[in-house]
Amino acid sequence: MNAKHLLRLGVPLGEPTRRATDFISKFVLSGGDKSRLEEEVRAILANPSAFTGDPLRREFAQALLKAPPPPRAEPVKYRQWGEGLEPEAVMQMEKACLLPVSVAGALMPDAHVGYGLPIGGVLATENAVIPYAVGVDIACRMKLTVLDLSARDLEQNQDRLTRAIETETRFGVGANFKNRRHHEVMDADWSVSPITQQNKDRAWSQLGTSGSGNHFVEFGFFTAHGKIGSVEPGTYVALIDGPIRRSQSFADPPARRRESWRPGSVGY
Repeated sequence: MNAKHLLRLGVPLGEPTRRATDFISKFVLSGGDKSRLEEEVRAILANPSAFTGDPLRREFAQALLKAPPPPRAEPVKYRQWGEGLEPEAVMQMEKACLLPVSVAGALMPDAHVGYGLPIGGVLATENAVIPYAVGVDIACRMKLTVLDLSARDLEQNQDRLTRAIETETRFGVGANFKNRRHHEVMDADWSVSPITQQNKDRAWSQLGTSGSGNHFVEFGFFTAHGKIGSVEPGTYVALIDGPIRRSQSFADPPARRRESWRPGSVGY
């Protein structure tokens, strides 16, 4: 009985497969009937707890009890915003939602292929943290800030808004601010670990930067077709920033849309 046969019987990959192979060797060497091997493996798979006290079968049974549950037959439901997203990013989200620890998910309009999870993907899990799903860009996200400015302010004050972007953020590898910005996160205890303590000054100089790669920031027109929280219906100047520009809608289909976005000519 080889590894492929064990997989067909339902033995999980990894430690359970190794312990199953060890059990088979010991079973045969102890004079066990080879014709009963499949029956033996199936019995342990069906109820591993019943064999934890058996010297011959204990390690195989314990490996089964510690093994993670198998992937789901169907992905958990997740909500998608936007249309025309990269097929590879959608497939990556589908695979993530097959994980047994997955509970729910969401895919943002800026979604594109990432590492364990697409950039722009959100995955809710139960009793699990997946560092590989975070990616390598800290605080990489889409953010829309609606300003209390009328549409004509964008058209009449482009130079001022351009200077605001140039003054208030930096782009590129190694970008930093010579004059330190104030934020409550810098008042926290950075001595909790050697790494945080050594990198406090570096973090302080990078506070407010926009990273490298395909990050962008731009002013544009935001239209609320109905009241959204405290925002009254109307067209406002807004600031949007995130990892990559996307042409698809940032909302639901037009029939249900409560807001819309139109890029302006001020941006990086």
